[in-house]
Amino acid sequence: MTRPTLELERTVYLLDQLAALPAPQIALAGRSNVGKSSLVNALAGRRKLAKTSATPGKTQSLNFYRAQPWGFYLVDLPGYGYARVSKTERAKWARLVDAYIANNPWLRAVAVLLDARHPPQKNDMDLIGYIQGKGVAVLPVLTKADKTKQRDREAVRKQWALLLDSEKPLATSSQTGLGVDALWAVLREVALGPGAGEPHGPEGEERPAPGAEAPGEA
Repeated sequence: MTRPTLELERTVYLLDQLAALPAPQIALAGRSNVGKSSLVNALAGRRKLAKTSATPGKTQSLNFYRAQPWGFYLVDLPGYGYARVSKTERAKWARLVDAYIANNPWLRAVAVLLDARHPPQKNDMDLIGYIQGKGVAVLPVLTKADKTKQRDREAVRKQWALLLDSEKPLATSSQTGLGVDALWAVLREVALGPGAGEPHGPEGEERPAPGAEAPGEA
């Protein structure tokens, strides 16, 4: 498929900076060491579009990336779970994320990123329950798939499929490019509607991707 481009168009730190963007949006959420920033870079085909770090919690704002030529947004949300920040800072992030998700008519889904190395975790399930409670669709995506054996990865995918009563999550790797084109096709279809996604190659096809993961990055 033809790779789109991603450009950072807006960064929001405070509630009063939130403003409606009249275009379809898909948010990216997950634990602060799950590889969100690296996946953004892999999707963009750029190494440093989103900042990565060995210290969890690098993403501390809502970052709006415009996917061109399609015109929808990927919105990178602050991570949770391992970020070394104060309770006050965590509470500020939570209020910001809640305000963004609540009553947002342009939000089509939240892609919840899940570490392929681990079975379902309580904080991931809590996040999914929160999103579903807001009436927003959840798109589960496994990250760091290159760091697991295929057998173990498939077991984790099956566990999530049973828990969510859905198809198995798409497995991706920012390091090898596994699943990145397939994820773009899914994101496009979810954002723009059925039939909008382009055909993609086999899920297992690996390609070099510039957004290589740093250990424990946001």
